[in-house]
Amino acid sequence: MLIDLENIIDQREKERPEGAYTTYLFEKGVDKILKKVGEEASEVIIAAKNRDQEELKWEASDLLYHLLVLLREQELPFKEVLNVLQERHVQKENK
Repeated sequence: MLIDLENIIDQREKERPEGAYTTYLFEKGVDKILKKVGEEASEVIIAAKNRDQEELKWEASDLLYHLLVLLREQELPFKEVLNVLQERHVQKENK
């Protein structure tokens, strides 16, 4: 699912369809994308602190989306992040 979303974001970055929110983010640049990642992270924290699962699932979704946009802007494939998580898992199992 996240790989599918990454592919959609990649396509939007390349094609820049008019009126698309993803296009807006890429056109505004890294500062806007970083601001959104920070905002969404804060909203996730607040939702979790309030123990509001409905709000948390929406805010977590927003955070993941904006994080994937940031990774694309930085030209860092999501697969590389997954590889780091896999390496950490393997290292813990080998201890």
